[in-house]
Amino acid sequence: MALPDAAHPPVERPASGLLDVGEGHRLYYEQFGNTAGIPVIFLHGGPGGGCTPSHRRLFDLTCYRVTLFDQRGCGRSWPPGGVQANTSDALVADIEQLRQHLGVDRWLVFGGSWGAGLALAYAAAHRKACLGLVLRGVFLGRASDVDWFFQRAQQFLPEAWAALFAQAPQVLRGDVLRWLHDGLQSAEPQLALSRAIAWEAWEASVSQRQSVAPRQGLPSVDEAAALLGKYRIQSHYLTNGCFWGESSLLSRALTLSDVPTAILHGRLDWVCRPQAAWDVHQCLPGSRMQWLEGCGHSPFEPPMLQALTQALTYFAAHGNFSAWGQNFATHSEAP
Repeated sequence: MALPDAAHPPVERPASGLLDVGEGHRLYYEQFGNTAGIPVIFLHGGPGGGCTPSHRRLFDLTCYRVTLFDQRGCGRSWPPGGVQANTSDALVADIEQLRQHLGVDRWLVFGGSWGAGLALAYAAAHRKACLGLVLRGVFLGRASDVDWFFQRAQQFLPEAWAALFAQAPQVLRGDVLRWLHDGLQSAEPQLALSRAIAWEAWEASVSQRQSVAPRQGLPSVDEAAALLGKYRIQSHYLTNGCFWGESSLLSRALTLSDVPTAILHGRLDWVCRPQAAWDVHQCLPGSRMQWLEGCGHSPFEPPMLQALTQALTYFAAHGNFSAWGQNFATHSEAP
């Protein structure tokens, strides 16, 4: 896709490898940028997403040493779509194992969407390994966050929701996630694929804040495998409360008040509610926050991309976010 002018130049053929983290999983990772620069780890969204060449362009390679990796079962990691031994605690352990494998002392942790919640979990478990946090489009995995995406967001896109989930039995219209999950686990390939396509179309509609026509024709064999893997992992996490427990991430965030933290969220983000970013900010009174007016969920909307670039530039110069963004925090207790 074409990226805004604020994006950094493309990175071709970064150094890459596979890290065996045990339990049958091998993680694909990339490294690029200034080897003497500030180490930064990028945590992709999902759960079940993966890193793309566009994500490489978020960083100024003159001052950052960048690591990207695909989480368990995602992208180019192995096995594709694997949900065995795939939990949030396992992912946190993987990040730490990767840090040690790469010989990084401390790094800036950059997470978007699901990756923002994962960044909080990692920082809480490995505080001394974190230089700071950049959290974009925060997702906390609470029941209310999941209910918003699958049920309440239909208030803004009623025709898209009705078209995509018309095949769901009336009794399951109030639990679309369960209907999707059950279909994705089906041994019938076409049924599983149809649910993955429905989920993809709904996600695209909510992300773009408009009704998006379903894809025309069936995906290729490779596309179908990628779709099934992505949404099987996502349903595995979401039907299990992301393995965090209700409000767990906010409780963990209370321990991070001394970690330099930048929070960026689109005011019109319909995928991850702005309330989630606000709740994290309230738990971290020293954090700095920026609302992106008119922006949705994508990191590549021009105002969001520009704000991310400015936050990273500020951190590279100062090692904190003390005069970047704003501080709206009113208390330090988890909601």
